[in-house]
Amino acid sequence: MKYENITAEIIDQLTQIVGSEFVFTDEENLRKYGHDETEDYNFPPSVVVKPKNATQISEILKLANAHLIPVTPIGGQTGLSGGALSIYKGIGLSLQRLNQILEIDENNLQVTVEPAVITQVLRDAVAQRNLFYPPDPSSQGSCWIGGNVAENSGGARAVKYGVTKDYVLNLEVVLPNGKIIWTGANTLKNSTGYNLTQLMVGSEGTLGVITKIVLKLLPQNTHNILMLVPFFDANQACEAVAKIFHAGIVPSALEFMEREAIDWTLKYVSDVNLTIKDEIKAHLLIEVDGNYPEILFKDAEKISEILEQFHIDEILFADSNEQKNALWKLRRAVGEAVKSNSIYKEEDTVVPRYELPKLLSGIKAIGQKYGFKSVCYGHAGDGNLHVNIVKENMSDEAWQTEIPKGIREIFELTVALKGTLSGEHGIGYVQKNFMDIAFTSTHLNLMRNIKTLFDSNNILNPGKIFPD
Repeated sequence: MKYENITAEIIDQLTQIVGSEFVFTDEENLRKYGHDETEDYNFPPSVVVKPKNATQISEILKLANAHLIPVTPIGGQTGLSGGALSIYKGIGLSLQRLNQILEIDENNLQVTVEPAVITQVLRDAVAQRNLFYPPDPSSQGSCWIGGNVAENSGGARAVKYGVTKDYVLNLEVVLPNGKIIWTGANTLKNSTGYNLTQLMVGSEGTLGVITKIVLKLLPQNTHNILMLVPFFDANQACEAVAKIFHAGIVPSALEFMEREAIDWTLKYVSDVNLTIKDEIKAHLLIEVDGNYPEILFKDAEKISEILEQFHIDEILFADSNEQKNALWKLRRAVGEAVKSNSIYKEEDTVVPRYELPKLLSGIKAIGQKYGFKSVCYGHAGDGNLHVNIVKENMSDEAWQTEIPKGIREIFELTVALKGTLSGEHGIGYVQKNFMDIAFTSTHLNLMRNIKTLFDSNNILNPGKIFPD
């Protein structure tokens, strides 16, 4: 597809749609909106536009379609797959002004929000009504609900409560041709036609621009128990995960952290104190929650009994909210801590949880083969392992030539274990050329045909998901 350049006439028409104070062409703003948290990439758009509602977005997309101008939706810029990068320049469509919680429906346990509402702000707002929105990605203090929907984000509590898709009931979407639709209904059950709502969830901004989101809520739980379990063997930590589920317990969170992940994070966060023996190789952070403390204590005791079958050190039970918050801060800061230590690439592998020990061992063997170091952590309870490949002292040539080979082998291993390329970060720009590992040409052609049906001119977030 050959795209047209942004002209002065186009800038003038964009200004008429949103107002001059919401159209930006200066270099500082273009670079500011040219990146997310994916490595060190920066692809500035030709112009940044900040509409305030679906009607303005509709007019922008009609204009872009008529002139074959690419449009990249830009959310909170916390993504890790390059989904918000303006690969072909064009219009950077910032959704920053669509930032309202429109309605909290306590009768039906639903909330309607605009896409730029920060995830933690939403969780706090519904918690004040004794309601619970479970998805909690590590970037919840800065990521936006719209981006969570676009990437089908998960988080620590996905193991018990599910991921973003499990809470999306209905969406207002502006299609690439400018038409505005609602994808479903505000009901818990819907067997009426194709499920357009779930098609939009995880579509990474390639099929439409999400402008309103109706989410299901749950009643707020009142109690939880959090424990940190040190293991002398990292593979045993992975093996213990499946054992807990086999015993009939479903934790509200079950997180894995390799030793180095914790060491780097303790240096990165200044107000978390934790002493770890030299021999410890990994930790599991395990939470159970509910409304009846006596049941939670029994679950915690049973988990402890299971863990005693493995080579572990003394289990730390968080005995205050302050200590619980400190342990969660430690876990949520791992990604930033790794990033602060070295140039890195983060892969978002996911396998059936029983296969985690094979995945971890295989990743380490692949690292030895290609000469790279990896730091692993993630949502072990649902088999989602984040693999951070760090450059450290590798030569630039080896980083450019050997790492892609190693990443391909990691993904081949993941798929061989009946897993897939991404559990919650999406494919975006950086993983698209590995899609042939997970899908046949038949699969990819079906997806391309869906994209074409929605976006015949391929103007909406081009350069994402599909291999070059």
